[in-house]
Amino acid sequence: MVKLVTKIVWRKNRRIRKNARKIPKGFIHIQASFNNTIITVTDVRGRVIYWSSAGTCRFKGPRKGTPFAAQTVARDAIEVARDQGMQRAKVLIKGPGLGRDAALRAIRRSGIILNFVRDVTPMPHNGCRPPKKRRT
Repeated sequence: MVKLVTKIVWRKNRRIRKNARKIPKGFIHIQASFNNTIITVTDVRGRVIYWSSAGTCRFKGPRKGTPFAAQTVARDAIEVARDQGMQRAKVLIKGPGLGRDAALRAIRRSGIILNFVRDVTPMPHNGCRPPKKRRT
């Protein structure tokens, strides 16, 4: 039986558990809404390694939904994933927000090899009536 040695590291006033076990492959979930961008890094079984959002990267208000905020969030999440030993990842993108492309570009630039990129935005099959269109 493999015993995990857990070391707690403080990073930007957030607690990160560093396990001795390395995670070479995993999933990166990007959830981009109009108001925020959340990126979750998981292993192959779906256990969360690290998550980051525009709010945790100290963006407030309307700036949380910008592409720059999404790029910063992606850099923050990928840095921890690389420290855990992640080399390959599959990317799942959900939502209509502005941060989709910026987050994906930041992940590509980080050096992690992407196996595939899939859009998993839920699409209704003429179910409930959608909310009114946004006025910007």
